[in-house]
Amino acid sequence: MDKKDIMSYETVELDEQENAVIILDQTKLPNEIKFLHLKNQEDMWQAIYLLQVRGAPAIGVFAAFALYLIAKDIHADTWETFYDSFHKAKEYLNSSRPTAVNLSWALNRMEKVAIENKNKPIPEMKALLLAESKKIKAEDISMCRRIGENGLTLIKDGDGILTHCNAGQLATSKYGTALAPIHLGIERGMNFRVFCDETRPLLQGARLSAFELMMDGVDTTVICDNMASQVMKNGWVNVVFVGCDRVAANGDVCNKIGTSGVAILAKHYGIPFYVLGSTSTIDMSIKSGEEIIIEQRPPEEVTDMWYKQRMVPQGVKVYNPAFDVVDHELITGIVTEYGIARPPYTESLKAIFLKHYL
Repeated sequence: MDKKDIMSYETVELDEQENAVIILDQTKLPNEIKFLHLKNQEDMWQAIYLLQVRGAPAIGVFAAFALYLIAKDIHADTWETFYDSFHKAKEYLNSSRPTAVNLSWALNRMEKVAIENKNKPIPEMKALLLAESKKIKAEDISMCRRIGENGLTLIKDGDGILTHCNAGQLATSKYGTALAPIHLGIERGMNFRVFCDETRPLLQGARLSAFELMMDGVDTTVICDNMASQVMKNGWVNVVFVGCDRVAANGDVCNKIGTSGVAILAKHYGIPFYVLGSTSTIDMSIKSGEEIIIEQRPPEEVTDMWYKQRMVPQGVKVYNPAFDVVDHELITGIVTEYGIARPPYTESLKAIFLKHYL
């Protein structure tokens, strides 16, 4: 793969002729480029749960395509019969990961199309579901570019940027969220020094962010998660860019485990800490991060994954939350496709939503 390939890759793609959703299997990166062609509900559920497709926006696009293909295969004479199978499939897919709001957002959006067109012939309704799934992807690409443009106003040529997990091209349809300003800047001849937290235990920073940034020609350094403080103390970091899986109405942000620690360190060293994400990631129905359900992952991800043999004593307890919550007081700004929200977030996030619905 050469440099240009990473930015022209399709992370999630619908193959209508094959009746499959095609994804780049992110569990194989960076050592193997493998595409999966998924056709049945069980494989689609597993793809989300096992993080073969990951990143809030990419999961939303994938879910929309998956639900359309499931709907396409439902044989029913009445809307009621169709909807019964459709709703069960929607709830099944939604159960794969409870924390990231884009999954339920995309599925609910598809379901809304089915409900609003219940009086139309079923083939026509299926065509509308197809159109909606494609629209979700197109919006994702546009959204990421606009987030990138807004984020690019916060950095200058030569800046050092620290990021956690992967919120880039691999996590979306194009550009990414947290990494979008970097990719756009590179397109325009700018240069940055990016430090990627490896992001234990699944190593999304080491495997994925470093992979796509290097492919795009970015000066990239991988650091262990516990090295972030030293890198900041050295004066190498001008700004922190991270993505998000859910944002509460008060500006509390849920993101990959370890993000809250990075925010605390940034606050200590006086480094701006920005969260970059789409308005679809903002959940105005919850007042604070305390209401967010934190997904617990299998202990084997800590004890066995990536090792030739187990590296933890047998029988020891393992705590493996997939996410943590960053207190809104630690966040300098939340960058969206409609602008940058700043404290107080209870007001600025509402203003962002007003722009979204105008």
